[in-house]
Amino acid sequence: MPPEFPGFVHVPFAYPLGPLEITGFGIAMLLAFVIAQTVSQAELTRRGHDPEVMGDVIVGAVIGGLAGAKIYYAVLMHDPSALFNRAGFVFWGGLIGGILVTAAVIRYKKLPFTRISDVSAPAIAAAYAVGRSGCWAVGDDYGRPWDGPLAVSFPQGAPASTVGNLISQFGAKSLEGRPLSEIVAVYPTQLFEVVMGLIMFAVLWRLRDHKHAEGWLFGAYCVAAGMERFIVEFWRAKDDRFFGTLTMAQVIALAFIAGGVVWMQLRREVRPGAPGIMRAA
Repeated sequence: MPPEFPGFVHVPFAYPLGPLEITGFGIAMLLAFVIAQTVSQAELTRRGHDPEVMGDVIVGAVIGGLAGAKIYYAVLMHDPSALFNRAGFVFWGGLIGGILVTAAVIRYKKLPFTRISDVSAPAIAAAYAVGRSGCWAVGDDYGRPWDGPLAVSFPQGAPASTVGNLISQFGAKSLEGRPLSEIVAVYPTQLFEVVMGLIMFAVLWRLRDHKHAEGWLFGAYCVAAGMERFIVEFWRAKDDRFFGTLTMAQVIALAFIAGGVVWMQLRREVRPGAPGIMRAA
């Protein structure tokens, strides 16, 4: 008798603890911010700067990141009530919100944004990889239907990968005519993003000793993050392809790539007003 579902079957990571529920997503988010602070503080210390400011910067990143991710999701869903739902966080909204609030914190602390953003570049990539493991843990942000050998079914996903959900929420018209309650195997795009996030971190970590002006590495991060997001969107289950075959996330990704290239060029040379990464003796 053939298996009920093709490929692997996902089981969400969630355990009740009294009135609370401990989820893999919550654990991953906590670890992501801890790792971001650890990596950025270590790099600030290595460069000869005071690392303590990163505590306040991370608090700003938490507030701005979570708020931005929820606001973007509510706008995308055209549903203001989504702001108060537990589910629904969008990466680009979180990144933009996090950048804006941390920039305000850095300005308040009277520190150069270029310095903090430079050490934050590999830290954000590491945090992203860990954070995406949380999406995998709860069965969120999976991909389009797929019958490949590594396909994964999400019968308890957020939402479950049923024919009905994939058609109504993600526009998977190729499934029309099949039973709406049927569970469908999909691309495990969360794991794709974990791997690509780790690759981004490895590349940026290797470039952290660059000879350019402070801030150059943040431009490199914008390019890498834009490329990662642009690529993975081809496999994601999405229904926001407003620009031909491109999704809104891919359009934003292209803007980040372009902005990153410009920023890298502006910070290419060390000069008065654009110091190098190491603290002057």
